[in-house]
Amino acid sequence: MKRPKTLYVSDLDGTLLGAASELSDASAQMLNQAICLGADFTIATARTPATVSRLLKKVDMKLPAIAMTGAVRWDFNTHDYSKPKFIDTTQAEKLLAIYRRHNLPVFHYSLGENAVEVRHCGDLSDLERKFADERSGSAFKRFMLSDDISSASLERTLLFYSMQPTAQVERLYREISEMEGINPVFYHDIFGPDVALLEVFSQEASKASAVQSIAEEVGAERVVVFGDNVNDIPMMQAATHAVAVENAIDRVREMADEVIGCNTSDCVARWILNDISDTINH
Repeated sequence: MKRPKTLYVSDLDGTLLGAASELSDASAQMLNQAICLGADFTIATARTPATVSRLLKKVDMKLPAIAMTGAVRWDFNTHDYSKPKFIDTTQAEKLLAIYRRHNLPVFHYSLGENAVEVRHCGDLSDLERKFADERSGSAFKRFMLSDDISSASLERTLLFYSMQPTAQVERLYREISEMEGINPVFYHDIFGPDVALLEVFSQEASKASAVQSIAEEVGAERVVVFGDNVNDIPMMQAATHAVAVENAIDRVREMADEVIGCNTSDCVARWILNDISDTINH
C-alpha cells in the first residue's frame, strides 16, 4: 500500500537543535539524506530568518521556513520574505501605549526592505542587550535600538517581544489577551522561570496556519510535526501525527501522538530519515 505524501515540520530550539541550540553535524547529514530521498521538510520557529539562515546553513533546504511563529515565511534560496501577517496598525498603536503605560520594555519587529527591523521601547536591560548583541550583524535583520518606533514601522508590525520578570509580563498578558485581532503567546523558555517571554502577533499569524498553507502547496496528505513548547501546540493539534521530544513540557508530551528521545540525541532528524526510508521501501 502506497504511503501518503508527507510534510515534515520541526520546531528548532529544544526540538531539532541540540546542545547550545545548534544543529549537530549528524542531524544535518540525516536531514540532507532525507531531503535527497524526497522528504518535504521545513521548520516552524519563533526565530527570525537572521538566525534560521545560520542554524540551517548545512541543510539543503528546499521549502520556505516558517519564521517568527508564522508571522512570515522566508525562502532559503532567494532570501525573500513572503506572506507576512501584520498586526493591524490601530492595534499596534494600542499595544505600544499599553507597554509604555506599564513601563515594560519591549522589542518591536517590523518588516523593512527585505529585512526585519528591530527597535526597542524602554530602558534596555543587560539581558536584552546581550540578546541583541548575539543576534546582530545579519543582512536579514537590522537592530535599530536607538530609533523611535515610527508610524511607518507600526504599519508593518510583525511582533512585539518582551523578556522581563514573570510577574510583570503576566499582568500585561492578562490585559492584552482581551484585545481583538492579536495572538499573544506567554511562556518560559531558555531564560529560566524568573524571566517570561511574551510574543504578540497578528491573530492571523500561527505556526498551524502556516503549516497548513505549505502542506496544501506541496500536496501533502499527511503532516508530521515535532515540538517541545507552548507555541508548538497549535500546529501539533492540527497535524496528522504530532511528535514530542522527551524534554518537552508536560502539556506537549501529553497531547502528542508519540514521544521520542531528547533533543540532544538527533532524534528528530533520525525519525524523519527512517520514516521517508520506510515510505520508499513500501
